[in-house]
Amino acid sequence: MEKTDKVYQTYLQILRHELISAMGCTEPIALAYCAASARSALGVLPEKIKVEASGNIIKNVKSVIVPNTGLRKGIKAAACIGVLAGDEKAGLQVISSVTDEQIEKLGHYMEETETEVLPLQSDYLLDMIVTVYAKDSYAKVRIAEEHTNIILIEKDGEVLFEKEAVTEKKNEDEPDTSLLSVEKIYEFADTCDLDDVRDILDRMISSNTAIAEEGMANDYGANIGKVLLKTSDNLRTRAKAYAAAGSDARMNGCELPVVICSGSGNQGLTASLPVLVYAKELGVSEEKKYRALLISCLLTLHMKAGIGRLSAYCGAVSAGAGAGAGIAYLHGGDSRVISHTIVNALAITSGIVCDGAKSSCAAKIATAVETGIFGFEMYQNGQQFYGGDGLVVKGVENSIAAFARLARIGMRETDHEIIKMMTESSEKSV
Repeated sequence: MEKTDKVYQTYLQILRHELISAMGCTEPIALAYCAASARSALGVLPEKIKVEASGNIIKNVKSVIVPNTGLRKGIKAAACIGVLAGDEKAGLQVISSVTDEQIEKLGHYMEETETEVLPLQSDYLLDMIVTVYAKDSYAKVRIAEEHTNIILIEKDGEVLFEKEAVTEKKNEDEPDTSLLSVEKIYEFADTCDLDDVRDILDRMISSNTAIAEEGMANDYGANIGKVLLKTSDNLRTRAKAYAAAGSDARMNGCELPVVICSGSGNQGLTASLPVLVYAKELGVSEEKKYRALLISCLLTLHMKAGIGRLSAYCGAVSAGAGAGAGIAYLHGGDSRVISHTIVNALAITSGIVCDGAKSSCAAKIATAVETGIFGFEMYQNGQQFYGGDGLVVKGVENSIAAFARLARIGMRETDHEIIKMMTESSEKSV
């Protein structure tokens, strides 16, 4: 594939747009970013905060620890730390520079500041509005569709900034994911100039490895990574354990950044760490390792593009299948092997529900990685699922589209019921 090819340049744009650093679970961090931006527009420390959030935002913020808050959970903690100490210019690293003194002030600020949380009826699954008040003044910021996509800034009745959440013509910073395909991803990953992607992948390797090692070394959540290694210490288990350990730490307040994939740190961990564990064990070249990571990350993004950022469908399923494909590539697999690996994996674990960000995400990640590896091993041993086996359709692109339809449309009511069940007693945990 030539560097001047539109697909080549679009894939580079996708990687730079998607594989970015974030601290903590991306939904509470996005909320903190929205709150910090509202405080900046207001110009003073707010006396009152109102958060309006779509059901999927509430679901993913409700039970997860927000970093740099003294192990506090939920919407109020995320909004208040964003307002009190967030750097609105830092994107998904908005609360990465919070000081110990600011953390100490947070408890008092949360007690003294009225924080109202309301459900937001919206056509967007990812949607939030934070309005902050001081005396007779207010400022409002809205984020929709992507975690840092501000579409409205308003102060005291004056609109300071406004744009459409989604436009038919994508902006230059919104790459065209419709150009992703298994065949083209394989061609790009197998032949691209690694100097074009090395900085992105090096950041992913260093950040995601560091948080996985932190998860293994210390006590986080249910310690799924360490539990897995206690059961056995073979290659397959290590691949699952390190991905899970990164999530153990990330879901439970670790302040280390993660390089995300498709808007999710857990998906970034799932797509990268199993490939890195296998690459080390197999003793492959650095070049082969980088190319396998490209396979895994781009395929994860391809599978998620038809689903959307948030849904009732656990995103680790797509990332686990992507990791299985990356591992297949490390073993010499071509696009045919990778295609069958993906279909086998999706046929097994699609339907795992997303019931918000919390400790059990690590166990779901381990399950998704196991299935990705098994999908490859099935094909290695001459076995596969065929069109007509459940939702499997002949042709890998058709199968990816079918499972995306399941997630996006078929599980819509499931998503509503999950959110309803999780928010019936949300007053106790926001």
